[in-house]
Amino acid sequence: MIIHVVQSGETIYSIAEYYKIPVDRLILENGITNFDNLAIGQTIVIVQPEILYTVKPGDTLVGIAEQYGVLPMELLRNNPYLADREILYAGETIVISYQTNRTRTIATSGYTFPYIDKSVLIKTLPFLSYLTIFNYRAMRGGEIIASDDETELIQLAKAYGVAPMMFVSTITEEGVASIEVSYDILNNPSVQDRLIYTALDILKTKGYYGINVYVDNITYDNLNSIVEYLERASRIFHSEGYRIVITISPISNLNTPGTKFERIDYSKLSEYVDGIILASYDWARSYSYPSSIFPVNVLIELLDYMVSIIPTEKFFFLGITTQGYDWTLPYVPGATAATVISNNDAIQMAADDNIPIQFNEAAQSPYFYYVDNNGTLHVVWFKDARSFDARARLVDEYNLQGLSLWTIMRFDAQLWLIINTQYYIEKRLGVS
Repeated sequence: MIIHVVQSGETIYSIAEYYKIPVDRLILENGITNFDNLAIGQTIVIVQPEILYTVKPGDTLVGIAEQYGVLPMELLRNNPYLADREILYAGETIVISYQTNRTRTIATSGYTFPYIDKSVLIKTLPFLSYLTIFNYRAMRGGEIIASDDETELIQLAKAYGVAPMMFVSTITEEGVASIEVSYDILNNPSVQDRLIYTALDILKTKGYYGINVYVDNITYDNLNSIVEYLERASRIFHSEGYRIVITISPISNLNTPGTKFERIDYSKLSEYVDGIILASYDWARSYSYPSSIFPVNVLIELLDYMVSIIPTEKFFFLGITTQGYDWTLPYVPGATAATVISNNDAIQMAADDNIPIQFNEAAQSPYFYYVDNNGTLHVVWFKDARSFDARARLVDEYNLQGLSLWTIMRFDAQLWLIINTQYYIEKRLGVS
Protein backbone atom coordinates (compact mmCIF):
# COMPACT_ATOMS: atom_id res chain seq x y z
CA MET A 1 0.00 0.00 0.00
CA ILE A 2 1.21 3.49 -0.92
CA ILE A 3 -0.31 6.74 0.31
CA HIS A 4 0.20 9.30 -2.44
CA VAL A 5 0.08 12.97 -1.47
CA VAL A 6 -1.10 15.15 -4.36
CA GLN A 7 1.46 17.68 -5.56
CA SER A 8 0.98 20.87 -7.53
CA GLY A 9 0.14 20.17 -11.17
CA GLU A 10 -0.93 16.56 -10.65
CA THR A 11 -4.28 15.25 -11.88
CA ILE A 12 -6.17 12.06 -11.25
CA TYR A 13 -5.13 10.97 -14.74
CA SER A 14 -1.42 11.56 -14.23
CA ILE A 15 -1.52 9.73 -10.87
CA ALA A 16 -3.44 6.80 -12.36
CA GLU A 17 -0.96 6.59 -15.25
CA TYR A 18 2.03 6.71 -12.87
CA TYR A 19 0.74 3.79 -10.78
CA LYS A 20 -0.78 1.91 -13.74
CA ILE A 21 -4.26 1.80 -12.19
CA PRO A 22 -7.44 2.63 -14.13
CA VAL A 23 -8.77 6.08 -13.27
CA ASP A 24 -12.25 4.84 -12.46
CA ARG A 25 -10.90 2.27 -9.98
CA LEU A 26 -8.70 4.86 -8.30
CA ILE A 27 -11.70 7.15 -7.87
CA LEU A 28 -13.96 4.33 -6.71
CA GLU A 29 -11.55 2.80 -4.18
CA ASN A 30 -10.75 6.17 -2.60
CA GLY A 31 -14.25 7.64 -2.73
CA ILE A 32 -12.88 10.73 -4.49
CA THR A 33 -15.56 13.34 -5.19
CA ASN A 34 -13.28 16.11 -6.50
CA PHE A 35 -11.55 14.01 -9.15
CA ASP A 36 -11.67 16.85 -11.70
CA ASN A 37 -9.94 19.28 -9.31
CA LEU A 38 -7.61 17.62 -6.81
CA ALA A 39 -6.43 19.59 -3.79
CA ILE A 40 -2.72 19.97 -3.17
CA GLY A 41 -1.94 17.84 -0.10
CA GLN A 42 -4.91 15.50 -0.67
CA THR A 43 -4.14 11.81 -0.15
CA ILE A 44 -4.87 8.91 -2.50
CA VAL A 45 -4.40 5.30 -1.42
CA ILE A 46 -2.69 3.07 -3.98
CA VAL A 47 -3.22 -0.68 -3.58
CA GLN A 48 -2.43 -2.95 -6.50
CA PRO A 49 -4.88 -5.80 -7.11
CA GLU A 50 -3.53 -9.34 -6.99
CA ILE A 51 -6.43 -11.05 -8.78
CA LEU A 52 -9.06 -9.35 -10.94
CA TYR A 53 -12.13 -11.00 -12.41
CA THR A 54 -14.28 -9.92 -15.35
CA VAL A 55 -17.93 -10.73 -14.70
CA LYS A 56 -19.64 -13.09 -17.17
CA PRO A 57 -23.39 -13.33 -17.85
CA GLY A 58 -25.11 -15.29 -15.07
CA ASP A 59 -22.32 -14.81 -12.53
CA THR A 60 -23.25 -14.31 -8.88
CA LEU A 61 -21.17 -13.03 -5.99
CA VAL A 62 -21.47 -16.34 -4.16
CA GLY A 63 -20.49 -18.29 -7.27
CA ILE A 64 -17.40 -16.14 -7.88
CA ALA A 65 -16.41 -16.46 -4.22
CA GLU A 66 -16.67 -20.26 -4.42
CA GLN A 67 -14.66 -20.31 -7.65
CA TYR A 68 -11.74 -18.50 -6.00
CA GLY A 69 -12.06 -20.02 -2.55
CA VAL A 70 -12.82 -16.77 -0.77
CA LEU A 71 -15.74 -15.62 1.34
CA PRO A 72 -18.50 -13.43 -0.13
CA MET A 73 -17.84 -10.90 2.63
CA GLU A 74 -14.25 -10.59 1.41
CA LEU A 75 -15.51 -9.71 -2.06
CA LEU A 76 -17.85 -7.08 -0.59
CA ARG A 77 -14.96 -5.57 1.35
CA ASN A 78 -12.80 -5.48 -1.78
CA ASN A 79 -15.66 -4.03 -3.85
CA PRO A 80 -17.90 -2.00 -1.48
CA TYR A 81 -19.96 -0.59 -4.34
CA LEU A 82 -21.47 -4.06 -4.82
CA ALA A 83 -23.01 -4.11 -1.34
CA ASP A 84 -26.38 -2.59 -2.20
CA ARG A 85 -26.68 -4.11 -5.68
CA GLU A 86 -28.78 -7.15 -6.48
CA ILE A 87 -27.00 -8.09 -9.71
CA LEU A 88 -23.55 -8.12 -11.30
CA TYR A 89 -23.08 -6.62 -14.74
CA ALA A 90 -21.37 -8.66 -17.43
CA GLY A 91 -18.07 -7.06 -18.40
CA GLU A 92 -17.40 -5.22 -15.13
CA THR A 93 -14.19 -5.97 -13.28
CA ILE A 94 -14.11 -6.83 -9.59
CA VAL A 95 -11.18 -7.30 -7.22
CA ILE A 96 -10.84 -10.85 -5.91
CA SER A 97 -7.80 -9.98 -3.78
CA TYR A 98 -5.26 -7.22 -3.25
CA GLN A 99 -1.48 -7.40 -2.95
CA THR A 100 -1.29 -7.26 0.84
CA ASN A 101 0.71 -8.86 3.64
CA ARG A 102 -2.11 -9.29 6.14
CA THR A 103 -1.24 -11.69 8.95
CA ARG A 104 -3.62 -10.72 11.74
CA THR A 105 -7.37 -10.70 12.36
CA ILE A 106 -8.87 -7.81 14.32
CA ALA A 107 -12.36 -6.88 15.44
CA THR A 108 -14.04 -3.66 14.37
CA SER A 109 -16.91 -1.83 15.98
CA GLY A 110 -18.96 1.03 14.57
CA TYR A 111 -21.33 3.42 16.30
CA THR A 112 -24.51 4.36 14.51
CA PHE A 113 -27.78 6.09 15.14
CA PRO A 114 -31.01 4.30 14.13
CA TYR A 115 -31.65 6.81 11.33
CA ILE A 116 -28.52 5.88 9.35
CA ASP A 117 -28.98 5.74 5.58
CA LYS A 118 -29.66 2.09 4.80
CA SER A 119 -27.34 2.06 1.77
CA VAL A 120 -24.48 3.38 3.91
CA LEU A 121 -25.16 0.74 6.56
CA ILE A 122 -25.24 -2.12 4.06
CA LYS A 123 -21.99 -0.93 2.50
CA THR A 124 -20.34 -0.78 5.94
CA LEU A 125 -21.57 -4.00 7.56
CA PRO A 126 -19.11 -6.30 5.69
CA PHE A 127 -16.29 -4.41 7.46
CA LEU A 128 -17.74 -4.72 10.98
CA SER A 129 -17.57 -7.25 13.79
CA TYR A 130 -19.88 -5.26 16.10
CA LEU A 131 -22.54 -2.65 15.43
CA THR A 132 -23.10 -0.38 18.43
CA ILE A 133 -26.51 1.28 18.18
CA PHE A 134 -26.62 4.68 19.88
CA ASN A 135 -30.23 4.68 21.00
CA TYR A 136 -30.74 4.40 24.78
CA ARG A 137 -30.56 7.08 27.46
CA ALA A 138 -30.50 6.32 31.19
CA MET A 139 -32.66 8.52 33.43
CA ARG A 140 -32.32 9.52 37.09
CA GLY A 141 -34.64 6.81 38.38
CA GLY A 142 -32.97 4.05 36.37
CA GLU A 143 -35.47 4.18 33.53
CA ILE A 144 -34.22 3.85 29.96
CA ILE A 145 -35.57 5.90 27.08
CA ALA A 146 -35.18 4.82 23.44
CA SER A 147 -34.99 7.50 20.76
CA ASP A 148 -36.11 5.33 17.84
CA ASP A 149 -36.89 1.78 16.72
CA GLU A 150 -33.70 -0.06 15.81
CA THR A 151 -35.23 -3.45 14.97
CA GLU A 152 -34.28 -3.32 11.28
CA LEU A 153 -30.67 -2.43 12.13
CA ILE A 154 -30.38 -5.41 14.46
CA GLN A 155 -31.75 -7.79 11.84
CA LEU A 156 -29.45 -6.41 9.12
CA ALA A 157 -26.42 -6.64 11.38
CA LYS A 158 -27.06 -10.30 12.11
CA ALA A 159 -27.57 -11.06 8.42
CA TYR A 160 -24.01 -9.80 7.80
CA GLY A 161 -22.51 -11.68 10.74
CA VAL A 162 -22.23 -8.51 12.83
CA ALA A 163 -23.01 -8.60 16.54
CA PRO A 164 -25.48 -5.82 17.49
CA MET A 165 -24.58 -4.04 20.73
CA MET A 166 -26.98 -1.97 22.82
CA PHE A 167 -25.45 1.38 23.83
CA VAL A 168 -26.56 2.96 27.11
CA SER A 169 -25.38 6.36 28.31
CA THR A 170 -26.47 9.39 30.28
CA ILE A 171 -25.96 11.62 27.27
CA THR A 172 -28.83 14.09 26.95
CA GLU A 173 -30.61 15.21 23.78
CA GLU A 174 -28.17 18.14 23.73
CA GLY A 175 -25.27 15.70 23.40
CA VAL A 176 -23.76 16.21 26.88
CA ALA A 177 -23.41 13.51 29.53
CA SER A 178 -25.55 14.29 32.59
CA ILE A 179 -23.43 14.43 35.74
CA GLU A 180 -26.60 14.47 37.86
CA VAL A 181 -27.95 11.24 36.36
CA SER A 182 -24.57 9.53 36.70
CA TYR A 183 -24.38 10.56 40.35
CA ASP A 184 -27.85 9.17 41.09
CA ILE A 185 -27.00 5.85 39.41
CA LEU A 186 -23.65 5.42 41.15
CA ASN A 187 -24.98 6.27 44.60
CA ASN A 188 -28.27 4.37 44.65
CA PRO A 189 -28.28 0.55 44.44
CA SER A 190 -32.03 0.44 43.78
CA VAL A 191 -31.58 2.76 40.78
CA GLN A 192 -28.74 0.54 39.55
CA ASP A 193 -30.94 -2.55 39.77
CA ARG A 194 -33.75 -0.87 37.88
CA LEU A 195 -31.33 0.28 35.17
CA ILE A 196 -29.61 -3.10 34.85
CA TYR A 197 -32.77 -5.17 34.71
CA THR A 198 -34.47 -2.75 32.32
CA ALA A 199 -31.45 -3.03 30.03
CA LEU A 200 -31.51 -6.82 30.38
CA ASP A 201 -35.15 -6.92 29.29
CA ILE A 202 -34.32 -4.82 26.20
CA LEU A 203 -31.37 -7.09 25.35
CA LYS A 204 -33.65 -10.11 25.39
CA THR A 205 -36.60 -8.50 23.64
CA LYS A 206 -34.62 -6.87 20.84
CA GLY A 207 -32.12 -9.67 20.30
CA TYR A 208 -28.91 -7.81 21.12
CA TYR A 209 -25.59 -9.62 21.45
CA GLY A 210 -24.44 -7.53 24.39
CA ILE A 211 -24.31 -4.11 25.97
CA ASN A 212 -21.92 -1.17 25.67
CA VAL A 213 -21.99 1.16 28.68
CA TYR A 214 -20.60 4.67 28.36
CA VAL A 215 -18.74 5.44 31.58
CA ASP A 216 -18.41 9.21 31.65
CA ASN A 217 -16.72 11.67 33.97
CA ILE A 218 -14.36 9.17 35.63
CA THR A 219 -12.52 10.79 38.55
CA TYR A 220 -10.36 9.65 41.42
CA ASP A 221 -13.32 10.25 43.73
CA ASN A 222 -15.93 8.17 41.91
CA LEU A 223 -13.72 5.41 40.48
CA ASN A 224 -14.53 2.88 43.20
CA SER A 225 -18.26 3.56 42.89
CA ILE A 226 -18.04 2.93 39.14
CA VAL A 227 -16.16 -0.31 39.76
CA GLU A 228 -18.84 -1.50 42.20
CA TYR A 229 -21.57 -0.67 39.68
CA LEU A 230 -19.76 -2.53 36.88
CA GLU A 231 -19.23 -5.54 39.14
CA ARG A 232 -22.97 -5.63 39.85
CA ALA A 233 -23.92 -5.14 36.19
CA SER A 234 -21.44 -7.64 34.75
CA ARG A 235 -22.50 -10.35 37.17
CA ILE A 236 -26.09 -10.05 35.98
CA PHE A 237 -25.36 -9.65 32.25
CA HIS A 238 -22.79 -12.45 32.20
CA SER A 239 -25.16 -14.81 34.02
CA GLU A 240 -27.58 -14.33 31.12
CA GLY A 241 -24.86 -14.89 28.50
CA TYR A 242 -24.43 -11.29 27.35
CA ARG A 243 -21.16 -9.53 26.56
CA ILE A 244 -20.48 -6.25 28.38
CA VAL A 245 -18.01 -3.62 27.21
CA ILE A 246 -17.46 -0.07 28.37
CA THR A 247 -16.58 3.09 26.49
CA ILE A 248 -14.32 5.55 28.31
CA SER A 249 -12.96 8.96 27.32
CA PRO A 250 -9.86 9.63 29.43
CA ILE A 251 -9.13 13.04 27.88
CA SER A 252 -9.78 16.32 29.68
CA ASN A 253 -8.96 20.07 29.49
CA LEU A 254 -10.78 20.52 26.18
CA ASN A 255 -10.52 24.31 26.14
CA THR A 256 -6.74 24.59 26.10
CA PRO A 257 -3.97 23.43 23.77
CA GLY A 258 -1.62 20.67 24.88
CA THR A 259 -4.43 18.53 26.29
CA LYS A 260 -3.35 15.77 28.64
CA PHE A 261 -5.11 12.90 30.36
CA GLU A 262 -5.46 12.04 34.04
CA ARG A 263 -3.58 8.90 35.08
CA ILE A 264 -6.46 7.13 36.75
CA ASP A 265 -6.17 3.42 37.49
CA TYR A 266 -8.41 2.22 34.69
CA SER A 267 -7.31 -1.37 35.34
CA LYS A 268 -9.97 -1.54 38.06
CA LEU A 269 -12.62 -1.09 35.37
CA SER A 270 -11.26 -3.96 33.29
CA GLU A 271 -11.81 -6.60 35.99
CA TYR A 272 -15.51 -7.09 35.29
CA VAL A 273 -15.94 -6.31 31.58
CA ASP A 274 -15.13 -8.11 28.34
CA GLY A 275 -13.51 -5.13 26.71
CA ILE A 276 -12.77 -1.43 26.91
CA ILE A 277 -13.26 1.03 24.06
CA LEU A 278 -10.73 3.80 24.41
CA ALA A 279 -12.69 6.63 22.85
CA SER A 280 -11.77 10.13 21.84
CA TYR A 281 -15.34 11.31 21.68
CA ASP A 282 -14.97 14.01 24.33
CA TRP A 283 -12.65 15.66 21.84
CA ALA A 284 -15.38 15.56 19.25
CA ARG A 285 -17.38 18.17 21.10
CA SER A 286 -18.14 21.21 19.01
CA TYR A 287 -16.94 23.56 21.78
CA SER A 288 -13.47 22.06 22.17
CA TYR A 289 -10.16 23.76 21.36
CA PRO A 290 -9.37 23.80 17.61
CA SER A 291 -7.03 20.86 17.01
CA SER A 292 -6.79 17.35 15.69
CA ILE A 293 -9.30 14.98 17.27
CA PHE A 294 -7.16 12.64 19.39
CA PRO A 295 -3.68 13.57 18.02
CA VAL A 296 -1.38 10.58 17.64
CA ASN A 297 1.34 11.97 19.91
CA VAL A 298 -1.13 12.22 22.81
CA LEU A 299 -2.68 8.89 21.83
CA ILE A 300 0.68 7.10 22.02
CA GLU A 301 1.33 8.53 25.48
CA LEU A 302 -2.12 7.37 26.58
CA LEU A 303 -1.66 3.88 25.12
CA ASP A 304 1.73 3.51 26.80
CA TYR A 305 0.02 4.20 30.10
CA MET A 306 -3.05 2.02 29.46
CA VAL A 307 -1.14 -1.11 28.43
CA SER A 308 1.07 -0.73 31.48
CA ILE A 309 -1.88 -1.05 33.87
CA ILE A 310 -4.49 -3.15 32.07
CA PRO A 311 -3.95 -6.94 32.07
CA THR A 312 -2.85 -8.36 28.74
CA GLU A 313 -5.97 -10.52 28.45
CA LYS A 314 -8.12 -7.36 28.52
CA PHE A 315 -7.26 -6.08 25.07
CA PHE A 316 -9.30 -3.04 24.16
CA PHE A 317 -10.54 -1.15 21.13
CA LEU A 318 -8.94 2.04 19.91
CA GLY A 319 -11.49 4.71 19.03
CA ILE A 320 -11.21 6.63 15.75
CA THR A 321 -13.28 9.64 14.80
CA THR A 322 -14.27 9.78 11.15
CA GLN A 323 -15.28 13.40 10.77
CA GLY A 324 -13.74 16.84 10.54
CA TYR A 325 -14.38 20.14 12.34
CA ASP A 326 -14.46 23.71 11.09
CA TRP A 327 -13.75 26.42 13.70
CA THR A 328 -13.96 30.19 13.42
CA LEU A 329 -11.02 32.14 14.80
CA PRO A 330 -10.07 33.59 17.19
CA TYR A 331 -11.23 30.78 19.46
CA VAL A 332 -13.20 31.77 22.58
CA PRO A 333 -13.44 28.96 25.19
CA GLY A 334 -17.03 27.94 25.81
CA ALA A 335 -18.36 30.22 23.09
CA THR A 336 -16.76 29.20 19.80
CA ALA A 337 -18.59 26.21 18.34
CA ALA A 338 -17.21 24.11 15.51
CA THR A 339 -19.20 22.82 12.57
CA VAL A 340 -18.99 19.08 11.89
CA ILE A 341 -18.02 18.23 8.32
CA SER A 342 -17.07 15.05 6.48
CA ASN A 343 -13.50 14.44 5.40
CA ASN A 344 -14.56 14.65 1.75
CA ASP A 345 -16.28 17.98 2.42
CA ALA A 346 -13.06 19.32 3.93
CA ILE A 347 -11.07 18.24 0.88
CA GLN A 348 -13.68 19.73 -1.44
CA MET A 349 -13.46 23.07 0.40
CA ALA A 350 -9.69 23.15 0.00
CA ALA A 351 -9.93 22.20 -3.69
CA ASP A 352 -12.64 24.77 -4.48
CA ASP A 353 -10.65 27.60 -2.90
CA ASN A 354 -7.28 26.34 -4.20
CA ILE A 355 -5.92 26.07 -0.63
CA PRO A 356 -3.01 23.65 -0.06
CA ILE A 357 -3.74 21.13 2.69
CA GLN A 358 -1.11 21.11 5.42
CA PHE A 359 -0.21 18.16 7.64
CA ASN A 360 0.75 18.05 11.32
CA GLU A 361 3.26 15.21 11.70
CA ALA A 362 2.98 14.92 15.49
CA ALA A 363 -0.82 14.73 15.39
CA GLN A 364 -0.86 12.83 12.08
CA SER A 365 -3.74 14.97 10.91
CA PRO A 366 -4.34 17.37 7.98
CA TYR A 367 -5.58 20.92 8.39
CA PHE A 368 -5.92 24.22 6.53
CA TYR A 369 -7.04 27.80 7.07
CA TYR A 370 -9.50 29.76 4.96
CA VAL A 371 -11.38 33.07 5.03
CA ASP A 372 -15.15 33.02 4.47
CA ASN A 373 -17.25 35.52 2.52
CA ASN A 374 -17.63 37.68 5.65
CA GLY A 375 -13.88 37.96 6.09
CA THR A 376 -13.80 35.59 9.10
CA LEU A 377 -10.78 33.31 9.49
CA HIS A 378 -11.45 29.55 9.89
CA VAL A 379 -9.34 26.51 10.63
CA VAL A 380 -10.37 23.02 9.54
CA TRP A 381 -8.97 19.83 11.07
CA PHE A 382 -9.93 16.48 9.59
CA LYS A 383 -8.64 12.96 8.82
CA ASP A 384 -7.05 11.56 5.68
CA ALA A 385 -5.38 8.31 4.65
CA ARG A 386 -2.23 9.15 6.63
CA SER A 387 -4.33 9.74 9.75
CA PHE A 388 -6.17 6.45 9.42
CA ASP A 389 -3.00 4.51 8.62
CA ALA A 390 -1.12 5.87 11.65
CA ARG A 391 -3.96 4.93 13.99
CA ALA A 392 -4.62 1.53 12.40
CA ARG A 393 -0.96 0.57 12.82
CA LEU A 394 -1.19 1.23 16.57
CA VAL A 395 -3.57 -1.73 16.89
CA ASP A 396 -0.79 -4.11 15.90
CA GLU A 397 1.93 -2.20 17.74
CA TYR A 398 0.04 -2.34 21.05
CA ASN A 399 -1.62 -5.71 20.38
CA LEU A 400 -5.11 -4.27 20.77
CA GLN A 401 -8.31 -6.14 19.99
CA GLY A 402 -9.31 -3.76 17.25
CA LEU A 403 -10.78 -0.42 16.19
CA SER A 404 -13.99 1.39 17.09
CA LEU A 405 -15.39 3.99 14.69
CA TRP A 406 -17.31 7.12 15.67
CA THR A 407 -19.41 7.11 13.61
CA ILE A 408 -20.33 5.06 10.52
CA MET A 409 -23.08 7.48 9.48
CA ARG A 410 -20.99 8.32 6.41
CA PHE A 411 -19.00 5.77 4.41
CA ASP A 412 -15.32 6.74 4.29
CA ALA A 413 -13.78 4.69 1.46
CA GLN A 414 -10.15 5.44 2.36
CA LEU A 415 -10.63 4.42 5.97
CA TRP A 416 -12.00 1.00 5.09
CA LEU A 417 -9.53 0.48 2.24
CA ILE A 418 -6.65 0.95 4.68
CA ILE A 419 -8.13 -1.29 7.37
CA ASN A 420 -9.13 -3.96 4.84
CA THR A 421 -5.67 -4.16 3.28
CA GLN A 422 -3.86 -4.30 6.65
CA TYR A 423 -6.05 -6.72 8.61
CA TYR A 424 -8.48 -9.58 8.28
CA ILE A 425 -11.77 -8.62 9.92
CA GLU A 426 -13.48 -10.91 12.39
CA LYS A 427 -17.12 -11.76 11.84
CA ARG A 428 -18.46 -12.26 15.34
CA LEU A 429 -21.56 -14.25 14.35
CA GLY A 430 -19.74 -16.43 11.85
CA VAL A 431 -21.60 -15.46 8.67
CA SER A 432 -19.40 -15.97 5.61
